[in-house]
Amino acid sequence: MSEFMHAQMPNHTTREPRKALMEPLATPFQPISAQEVQRYLQSGQFPQTPAPLRGNIERFVGYLHVPVGLAGPLSIRGDHAQGNYYVPLATTEGALVASYNRGMKAIRLSGGCRVISRGPKVQRSPYFQFEHLDHAAAFAHTVERAIDTFRQLTRRQSRHAQLLSATPRIEGNAVRLMLTFDTADAAGQNMATFCAEEICQYIIHHLQPKPLKWYLESNLSGDKKASALSFIDGRGHWACAEVVLPPQVVAEVLKSSPKAMARYWQVSTLSTAQALTYGTVGHVANALTALFLACGQDVACVTESAAGILRIEQTDRGALYAALTLPSLVIGTVGGGTTLPTQHECLKIIDCEGAGKAAKFAEIATATALAGELSIAAALAEGHFAQAHRQLGRKPKSTKA
Repeated sequence: MSEFMHAQMPNHTTREPRKALMEPLATPFQPISAQEVQRYLQSGQFPQTPAPLRGNIERFVGYLHVPVGLAGPLSIRGDHAQGNYYVPLATTEGALVASYNRGMKAIRLSGGCRVISRGPKVQRSPYFQFEHLDHAAAFAHTVERAIDTFRQLTRRQSRHAQLLSATPRIEGNAVRLMLTFDTADAAGQNMATFCAEEICQYIIHHLQPKPLKWYLESNLSGDKKASALSFIDGRGHWACAEVVLPPQVVAEVLKSSPKAMARYWQVSTLSTAQALTYGTVGHVANALTALFLACGQDVACVTESAAGILRIEQTDRGALYAALTLPSLVIGTVGGGTTLPTQHECLKIIDCEGAGKAAKFAEIATATALAGELSIAAALAEGHFAQAHRQLGRKPKSTKA
């Protein structure tokens, strides 16, 4: 257990969520010292030669240092994340960490947020072209009956991946085969790629009719792009966080009111519909980018991961209800950049390093994003947004170049 996990809260998954949200924390949190933070973040021995970085970088010349701040503690009652978490955020944007810290304080004083998660599932979508439509239809029927063989090939290729489904989509004389994998605790793009290639090679050499041409990825999978398919069906982890904020917390911490925030968010939601954006969120991309940089994630996946639905409304009792759903959160706690020294230490801060922690990480990421959505909604509802950035997002004149 990370030394930054100073308190544990009971699992309230069997209780009625809104009632559980209003209960006090089971144990108090303890603040952490600057010395503890420095010890964690400076403990890694950075490789100075390319060899240890193979698989992370080519043509290595050095490191780019990005400041890391800690927001929190963030109080979560999740299926996997339960307790108070100090969340590392890597950013060069002034006011960002302060904003998330404010949202986390509001959540904490309201009894914490309830979070659930599902997944993961990662797709690859090979393309096969035939002479005419009848061959494409026959091929689609053939691959549907070969699912057990495809699962055997997946197990042979990877110790961790599982093939969940193989869905053919016919378009004229072509078939796009959507392969969906459970990639365990890895983000899983490479794992899905290798398994998909193994399946494609089997198809080419053993199944009829044979395609005239094929591609490993047709660009239907939604990898590193926001898509309607991923938004509806999900990609990576699906997670949802909710919180009920009492009016006094909204007033004292967020400097707003449930009525004002709900009214503003109605305007915001209608505006996202007019702009035809994927989702109705404010700045989830800020949370995920800062967290992804700190914790060794594939930052390009923010493109798909940040698409979500935020709902803010005033309850019948005058409180503020907020829920954030992220249907395509592509994250991992093993492999890739998670093994680099500082990134690994940041994962340790939230007790999410290594196997068995990806679902927990997904819940912390979603709760973090919800905290930021609350803070920015309040700032915009009350006209504080520009002033906050004027105070925290600009360097003093004496430090400007």
